[in-house]
Amino acid sequence: MKIRLPLVSLLLCCVLITTFQTYAFDNNTQKKRIKKRIAVFVFEDKTDRSYFWWNRKGVGEGVSDMLITELVKTNKYRVIERSELDAILQEQDLGTSGIVTAESAAKVGKVLGVELAVMGAVTEFGYKKSSTGGSFKGFGVGVSSQSATVGMDLRMVNTTTAEILSAENVRSEKSAKGVDLDTRDLDFSSQKEFDESLVGKAARDAVEDIIKMIGKQAPKLTWQAKVVMEKSGSVFINAGANSGIESGDVFAVYREGEELKDPDTGLLLGSIEKKVGEIKVVNAGIGEGKAAQCSITSGSGFQRGDIVRME
Repeated sequence: MKIRLPLVSLLLCCVLITTFQTYAFDNNTQKKRIKKRIAVFVFEDKTDRSYFWWNRKGVGEGVSDMLITELVKTNKYRVIERSELDAILQEQDLGTSGIVTAESAAKVGKVLGVELAVMGAVTEFGYKKSSTGGSFKGFGVGVSSQSATVGMDLRMVNTTTAEILSAENVRSEKSAKGVDLDTRDLDFSSQKEFDESLVGKAARDAVEDIIKMIGKQAPKLTWQAKVVMEKSGSVFINAGANSGIESGDVFAVYREGEELKDPDTGLLLGSIEKKVGEIKVVNAGIGEGKAAQCSITSGSGFQRGDIVRME
């Protein structure tokens, strides 16, 4: 017995360590797989408004659409459709001024179940042209140099607290030289024309910089979903396969209580919560992947609006 006991203890420790490591690995994998939800508001246009997209949209709306498209292409986030965003803005009477604040973005974000709101303004968008002259064997020679600049002010807001996580200035410039360059003062007639233009390339570089900034802020936010209803022993939540959720995923469910506000700044600090129980996903494909059906592993009395989080 004196010889076997340490051996049994050692084997038990190995099993516990392996189990813990497996759980930690699965948990981290789940956190990386599940997509944070982002809302991109129409950027304010602070330029001279002399440029238009091929679809007649202004610069602010055009840049916002570019950002939405590139975010979707990363396949890392759930990006809220513009129609849903506009509908909530109108319903809540928050977009009448044309300017979205951190507080109004947070309010809309909560309604839509969004973790991160992105907003900003286009401050520069246009061309600059210069020419240099000279002579060669008595003939005049002129070379044109043209540059395009796109500048934006960017804010990223935590919709849970209305806190501005990051305020950045993004600026991109593209230039070219040639004997036949033309500074365009009119709108673009097609997407191809815009994409091939210097200002189009500068805009794309600026958007790529924003994508990188979002990539740094998104992991800091806590993902959450909400209970839609409990029925016949199953709990349905408003996130599914489209959010990266898979069958077998386990979540904790909390009930939100009284909000806590900073007495100095008025910012939300969170709320008093109590844990209701835990659920396990059995079908992540409800509503074409927009919702999931879960079994109850612990707890009872789940209610519509209860908060669902990863542990």
